[in-house]
Amino acid sequence: MSSVKEVGGYKLGDLIIEGKTKQVFDLPELPGHCLLLNKDRITAGDGVKAHDLEGKAAISNQTNAKVFEILKSVGVDTAYVKSASPTAFVSKKCTMIPIEWVTRRLATGSFLKRNPGVPEGFRFTPPKQETFYKDDANHDPQWSEEQIVCAKFQINGLTIGQDEVDYMRKATILVFEILEKAWALRDCALIDMKIEFGVDEKGNILLADVIDSDSWRLWPSGDKRLMVDKQVYRNLTTVTAADLDTVKRNFAWVKDQLDYLKPNIHHKVVIIMGSPADIEHCKKIANAAQDLGLNVDIRVTSAHKATAETLRVMQEYEDTHGALVFIAVAGRSNGLGPVLSGNTSYPVINCPPPSDKLPQDIWSSLSVPSGLGCATVIYPDSAALMAAQIIGLQDYTIWARLRVKQLQMATALRHSDKKIRSIPVGFGACSDCSVRRMGGPALLTILQEQELVNAAIDIFGDWFRKWKIEVNPKSAAIYFPESRLETPCPLNLFNRPVH
Repeated sequence: MSSVKEVGGYKLGDLIIEGKTKQVFDLPELPGHCLLLNKDRITAGDGVKAHDLEGKAAISNQTNAKVFEILKSVGVDTAYVKSASPTAFVSKKCTMIPIEWVTRRLATGSFLKRNPGVPEGFRFTPPKQETFYKDDANHDPQWSEEQIVCAKFQINGLTIGQDEVDYMRKATILVFEILEKAWALRDCALIDMKIEFGVDEKGNILLADVIDSDSWRLWPSGDKRLMVDKQVYRNLTTVTAADLDTVKRNFAWVKDQLDYLKPNIHHKVVIIMGSPADIEHCKKIANAAQDLGLNVDIRVTSAHKATAETLRVMQEYEDTHGALVFIAVAGRSNGLGPVLSGNTSYPVINCPPPSDKLPQDIWSSLSVPSGLGCATVIYPDSAALMAAQIIGLQDYTIWARLRVKQLQMATALRHSDKKIRSIPVGFGACSDCSVRRMGGPALLTILQEQELVNAAIDIFGDWFRKWKIEVNPKSAAIYFPESRLETPCPLNLFNRPVH
């Protein structure tokens, strides 16, 4: 295999690394990318048990491709790019972090040996997360988070610290829960799985390597006796040709089942406005909903002026969609939401358009007759988010998009916090700072990144407003008027010396 010069139209460069079941090649004509070529080989016990298995490379490659396409479709950041051939795929070039991240829903396997007294099948809620240092010679010893942080791995210019460990832990559980919900559509229980992360050339942490039948335990109908994963091979004391054929058929079955892991749910979010004058507000709701993967229609009808037509529009959608949410956009006296809510068993969300009289008008959406259950929000994003949460109860892909969005928001905040923590001594109107040296009106330019200025606004916004300090996120600058050079400095939150 090492003599291969081209795969799937891609010219191969140097062999970057070779493992027990795959090779990784540089792609000189595609900078920043590499090609992973699978082998017809199956191993267990750190390579102590190993056999050739014709056809496994193609099965593993297709399994991996289908899994990563599911994850990419809901927004998970991955190194996977595309399939290159029946046995290879293109990936962003990453330096791997030498840690296996294991997530468990049920206690089984090595966990039982390491935790005597826990019965097999014990259910972890939330899922149990474990980490193992990749070291074949020492059988991949289990590591704590503290050990990972203290190791201070330097990967492509990124130091793996507590922030990075926290992100990978959350992302690991997220990936598991997405695939767990996906496999539930085929009445298969995802028992546990392992994944790995890498750091690309830009310093981004990405889900990398492969996810195939070597990566998880999968029990149809939740029955261990029906397992269709690599554990079947691990359990063999002697290995015959018939045994290998069984393993191969199991892997092929898993690969084929992945084609059916898309929800068969025809959903729709119907935004109904009482007046075409509210179209811009409706477009904002629609755009936010579509960003979350929702199918959206926008309609115009008035519950006050055309009640029968309003009910006809409602019934039109009730007859054709299983998962359905109505969003009512009506100002002044909102009769649209309550009329819909009183005549359908599907959820109704009121999202009145902005208005100077909104504080008065909102009561027509909030104070509704008994027997009605419509909810009310005032922001377009909130209406879309609530609709997605409702649809996500039946469609795991929408649920997954919401979980990914939550992780992204938490990560962005953590990233801003990390940058704020790195602000050097001298930030602000302190004894030796640039503000005092420059005299007023002074320009603080220590915050050279807009994201960092935004983070400072979040933390010190009240202080800035109180002392009339001007903040310009676009130029990443904070202006201290001359009259404010002696104001109390808030930076003691960072344990900096203050004047």
